[in-house]
Amino acid sequence: MSAGTYTPRPGAAPLPRMIAAQTALETRMLLRNGEQLLLTVIIPTLLLVLFSAVDIVDTGPGASVDFLAPGILALAVMSTAFTGQAIATGFERRYGVLKRLGASPLPRWALMTAKTLSVLVTEVLQIMLLTVIAFALGWSPHGNPLAVLLLLVLGTAAFSGLGLLMAGTLKAEATLAAANLVFLLLLVGGGVIVPLEKFPDAVQSVLGLLPVSALSEGLRDVLQHGASMPWAQAGILAVWAVLGLGAAAKFFRWE
Repeated sequence: MSAGTYTPRPGAAPLPRMIAAQTALETRMLLRNGEQLLLTVIIPTLLLVLFSAVDIVDTGPGASVDFLAPGILALAVMSTAFTGQAIATGFERRYGVLKRLGASPLPRWALMTAKTLSVLVTEVLQIMLLTVIAFALGWSPHGNPLAVLLLLVLGTAAFSGLGLLMAGTLKAEATLAAANLVFLLLLVGGGVIVPLEKFPDAVQSVLGLLPVSALSEGLRDVLQHGASMPWAQAGILAVWAVLGLGAAAKFFRWE
């Protein structure tokens, strides 16, 4: 008696295919969430258009959009990699989704990889949309694209680590409140819309160490002023990335 042949063959799919499928699922879930779209697309777009068209904040010499566009790009990265990911992962943890996925053939590290790739896909869509709008508003960027790419990757790593740390240690409701509060505070005091020079000198030195400040100022140095590579801001982001991802890996609780 010969053994039967089963089609499809039972067993787990290859790991790259599982990661790709989970990434696609995570991206679809994120784009279908109304609150996530508000944070990742609508708010950055409205801020860019409003503050570029109406002279509300003194952004210094030159067109307002040249100052605002790099800061809004930094805000977009923060909204997706930190705020959106923290809230979504926090509630997945609360409802037991992470626990069940952790027991599936998909390794836990692969699940986090898929979440990170989903963040990167969403950021690409955000940056494309915001760049088109900024160009329509008269934006004229300068500088090295590779430096911009490096800053965005470091910023994504920094915010992802902090978002996962928050989602993996706090209750879902606390994560929701804290993530939104941090988003609002950094929007105001992170050099996104209001230049850091508008704050007192003692406060500037502290605000300049925040990841969103480092990212927005670094992007502004490159895209507005044509700097080759703002190493100070890149170093700040690298430190936040190492600390955030390291703490998330150590303290993240799946239940």
